[in-house]
Amino acid sequence: MPIVECVPNFSEGRRPAVIDQITAAIRAVDGAVLLDVDPGKATNRTVVTFVGEPEAVLEAAFQGIKTASQVIDMRQHTGAHARMGATDVCPFVPVSGITMQECAELARRLGKRVGDELGIPVFLYEHAASRPHCKNLADIRKGEYEGLADKLCDPLWKPDFGSAVLNAKSGATVIGAREFLIAYNVNLNTRDRKPAQDIALDIREAGRAKRDARGEIVRNPDGTSIMVPGKLKSVKAVGWYIEEYARAQVSINLVDYHVTGVHQAFDAVDDEARKRGLRATGSELVGLIPLEAVLEAGKHFLLRQGKSTGLPERRIVETAVQSLGLSELAPFVPEEKIIEYRLAKDTATKLLVRKSVVDFTDEVSTESPAPGGGSVAALCGAMAAALSSMVANLTVGKKGFEKDWEAMMDLAERAQTEKDACLRAVDEDSQAFDRVMDAMRLPSTSDADKAAKADSVREANRGATLVPLRLLERTMSILALAQEAASKGNPNSMSDAGTAAAVALAAAEGAYLNVIINLKNIDGDPTWVEETRSRAVDLVERARTLSQGTLRGVETRLSPAPIS
Repeated sequence: MPIVECVPNFSEGRRPAVIDQITAAIRAVDGAVLLDVDPGKATNRTVVTFVGEPEAVLEAAFQGIKTASQVIDMRQHTGAHARMGATDVCPFVPVSGITMQECAELARRLGKRVGDELGIPVFLYEHAASRPHCKNLADIRKGEYEGLADKLCDPLWKPDFGSAVLNAKSGATVIGAREFLIAYNVNLNTRDRKPAQDIALDIREAGRAKRDARGEIVRNPDGTSIMVPGKLKSVKAVGWYIEEYARAQVSINLVDYHVTGVHQAFDAVDDEARKRGLRATGSELVGLIPLEAVLEAGKHFLLRQGKSTGLPERRIVETAVQSLGLSELAPFVPEEKIIEYRLAKDTATKLLVRKSVVDFTDEVSTESPAPGGGSVAALCGAMAAALSSMVANLTVGKKGFEKDWEAMMDLAERAQTEKDACLRAVDEDSQAFDRVMDAMRLPSTSDADKAAKADSVREANRGATLVPLRLLERTMSILALAQEAASKGNPNSMSDAGTAAAVALAAAEGAYLNVIINLKNIDGDPTWVEETRSRAVDLVERARTLSQGTLRGVETRLSPAPIS
């Protein structure tokens, strides 16, 4: 299913009733999921984030813009943030199953509707831009609302949609398609805006105007300033003072976090602040952030501390939050601010892996056939991978094992990946069984119904077979991790490496048995059944050999030295 994100910025951050009217219009659209509403009093601006399938998001965006045009009057607006309209900017962002080009087409469709139906001038930007000079949002917004009337008289700035006439109440709106933008502010231990702005000029990609020995700006022949680029690529930044926080901030837009991440921006601001006798005390996130960006930050700071990065995801996230000081101004709740966690929030409580050990074990022990052996086998795989990660993490940073630190850190990371995949398989196995049951319940009154039901049952059983088969394949990697942990890991943890090998074999044996029993239920495809059976037999035999070899090695290392 294609998923697109939309992040409109509305020029209102002080009147909750007005913000509620806008967000209610967005919520009312079926299929649009409102993820975050982030108002700012000083900026007098609210960043709204919602996701969904393209058509639902497109409609929700229009309804939000329409409502904003009714309840916001730009003639009365003031705020610290640059702006030119009631809905200042409205970008579409591809999340999954949709291309940037498709998002750009959504922007064009929305722009036309806003111009035609609401009479608001619309400029297209970034990947939806129709003209090179309109690609950059800052260029379009230059002059802000107060300079908009004059700007619309310039043929160069003819809007893409709507007439080139000032809509005094609503201003103009910029609509486009872009990469995931992270709006991120770094806090300074000063009330003075000037050093914050000075730091912003030093770190942003555009940099600052070059000056000669007399302090005069050096210009090109055409009169434009010669710019000295800043330290960070794909970064926009300004400095400001926020009254409600009683401190200055460097306000940053990371337009491509794969080029410059939040940790790099934070470190750059802190470095520049210390040159000025200041320091970065923390930071805040405006809107949501991708999990990948947070994990990159967490691993960056763990490496600085000389710690292993092969830790559970939540520990890495926790490290990032603490190191970046993301909770300095307000509590940072990962389930609310990390986009993947927010999307999964509503379903997380229904997952087997979210149950306590007692509740999961009790559920397995009832008369219900699911969760059963397949889910338990997957859990065994997860525990085996976790033990290998533990052995590796008990080796990294320990004196005497320096030559193996790098290999063990890599092992710990790989083990975490395998652990998480097995945990997902705990629920995948039960879900596959549920699909078989659903297929079995299909009507079979007519010949056509019977044929359709037979096809559905066959495909559901095939799916129920593939889940444990993939787990069985994965146990090869898990057993290899246990073997490596046993050979290079901290000798004081040899029993844990051996347990990993034994539990991984239990996962393999359980997965194998689930493959075999599900194959019995597949009719009409004997070639596929036989090939799958042969594959499963080969894998479980290899698992037995790997596990036994590792266990023998561990037993040898654990055996007491002979008495001379």
